[in-house]
Parts: sequence; C-alpha cells; structure tokens
Amino acid sequence: MTIGIIGAMDEEIALLLQAMGQVEEHEQAGNRYYRGTLHHHSVVVCKSGVGKVNAAITTQVLIDRFSVERILFTGVAGAVNPMLNIGDIVISSACIQHDMDVTALGFKLGEIPYQSNSIFRADQQLIDLAKRVCEEMVPQRHMVGIVLSGDQFIASREKVKALYETFNGACTEMEGSAVAQACVLNNVPFVIIRSMSDKADGSAHVNFAEFTVEASERSYQMINHMLQQLSA
Repeated sequence: MTIGIIGAMDEEIALLLQAMGQVEEHEQAGNRYYRGTLHHHSVVVCKSGVGKVNAAITTQVLIDRFSVERILFTGVAGAVNPMLNIGDIVISSACIQHDMDVTALGFKLGEIPYQSNSIFRADQQLIDLAKRVCEEMVPQRHMVGIVLSGDQFIASREKVKALYETFNGACTEMEGSAVAQACVLNNVPFVIIRSMSDKADGSAHVNFAEFTVEASERSYQMINHMLQQLSA
C-alpha cells in the first residue's frame, strides 16, 4: 500500500524527508513529490501549496501518478470552535468549502451546485487511528470535527462566529476540503489533521511564527506514530 502524505509547511516536509529511506524526487505540475519508505510503508510526500486549487491538483497527482491508496494531510488552522485553544489538534470528521456561495440561486451556503455531495467525510478507520495517536501524544487536547476551507485567510471574530453558527465548524484553513473532495471522487480514504495556530480572530501575526516550529514537529510526530501503528 502506498500512502500519500501532504504537508502544509516546508518544516514538516523536511522532518519527514529526514526520516524516509530511499528517497526519489519527482516533479509534476510545478510541485515536487518525494517517494520513499517510512516504517516499512511506501510513501509519497509533498507540500500542498496554498489554496484549494493547488491542494486539489496535488491530490490528483498523488492519485493518478503515484497510485496512493490513503492520503494524510497535516498542517495548521485557525480555531473556530470556542472550546479549542492554540496547540490543540482537530481531526476531520468531514470537510466543507465555506466560501462556496451560490445562495443567490437558492442553494445553501457551502453547497456545490448540481453535485450530489458537498460534505466530504473522512475515513473512519483513519479518524480512529488519528484519535488513538492524539490520546497518546496530546490527551484532552484534540477534537474530531468539521474542517472548513476557503480561499480566504480568516481574521475576523464576526466571521469566526458566523462559521461556527452556520457550519458547526471546528477550524478553518485553505486546503483541506479540496483534498477531501478529490479523495472522495476517487474513492481514496483520507483524513485531515490540523494543529491550531491561532483563534482566527486577527491575532495570527502574533501566534503563527512562534508556533510554526512546534506545529511542524507535532505534525511529523503524528504522521510517524500513525504509520507505526499501521505497520503494527
């Protein structure tokens, strides 16, 4: 089984590459993909790029060119659920595009027109695996919830409140729902794992830089432990 691992930051990609064996570098559609082994698994590691289009392209390349059978996505996000604090982890139950807005034609906010599904659910086995790892690494500091994605950096308390009330979202970021949609359409199991870097309330410039190193290390450790348990 080949597992695709998508990271959001150079720092976490670097940690994964250091741990991998027999790394081969490939380039396609303007992005680099690293094939190798980690804990006896065949893995392909890449960075998503910013935004839903980049994330969707990256995911489709992993599926078409590298034939991955599972996809794990890690990175940071802004907390939407008021119970979350900086450093907490959200494991995706499902993903929704919060900026899909065709309400003028009678569709609900977040609903993709003329498509049977607009809520993209993560794989339950991968959710359970991520939960077990979180319970070992960060007990009582994780949540399974809805990951909201949009091509917007959310920095408004009013917007955060609206996202929580409209979608019951746990966190907001810019790529996860695109990864999720590509996976669901291709029948590839996935899970999104996000560390909270800020409260999505305008304070990200204070929190993000100092949190990057910690978040990268935590993302790497999450993936490392998940692959170890998959091997077992």
